Amino acid sequence: MTVKTMKAVRLHEFGGPDVLRYEDAPMPALKGGEVLVRTHAVGINPPDWYLREGYKSLPPDWQPPIALPTIPGTDISGVVEAVAPDVRGLPKLRQGSYFPEFLEPRRTAEKALTAVIQEAYIKGISTRSVDDLVKALGMSGVSKSQVSRLCGELDEQVGAFLNRSLEGDWPYLWIDATYVKTREAGRIVSVAVIVAVGVNTEGQREVLSLKVGASEAEPFWTEFLRSLNRRGLRGVKLVISDSHEGIKAAASKVLKATPD
Repeated sequence: MTVKTMKAVRLHEFGGPDVLRYEDAPMPALKGGEVLVRTHAVGINPPDWYLREGYKSLPPDWQPPIALPTIPGTDISGVVEAVAPDVRGLPKLRQGSYFPEFLEPRRTAEKALTAVIQEAYIKGISTRSVDDLVKALGMSGVSKSQVSRLCGELDEQVGAFLNRSLEGDWPYLWIDATYVKTREAGRIVSVAVIVAVGVNTEGQREVLSLKVGASEAEPFWTEFLRSLNRRGLRGVKLVISDSHEGIKAAASKVLKATPD
């Protein structure tokens, strides 16, 4: 018979944070008088710290017997999956779940860890250093593929931002570039990052787009400005930039304007 499993943080021995293991564990079988809950968030309290340490701060006579492995955490929030027949007084739902709509499915702790990893990724920290950071937080570590998967969410958000429709008129447009170092095919090279910032008729300023390329050549600027037009850029009356020849030629061709 196949044993159903779930993910859980368990203790196989007592000690510090390093004894916590995130692993597969047998899914509990529903017994009389019980409710089976799919956990989405757990509150960790001082009694859980004492449990992790084996209640060593308590007098021996007060130390309860603990069967290992065990799962710490008793304050939980989640979805009721099943209810034993003898349980009374639990509200029934014809459809939907018991999970509050204002809570997101991802657990709070998992969201916090994901935010830490994504922030480290944005700042250019190596995968090895991210792994060390996760271990310092008491976890078992994180692989390169896991970092890539978690940071893939950032790619989706950035893609949505850079491809959003531009509504209304944008009379003022700033365009400029800076150069940064990046790794390509095992080499460190310098690339151009071009940015467009606009101010609309309501006086609101927004970053409209950015793009990375080998240089500030005219064809690169031309395609960049045309991509803004395709997304709905209109009503430009003043273009502000430096005197780069590629910018001036592209702005004249695409926006019919001479940059100041």
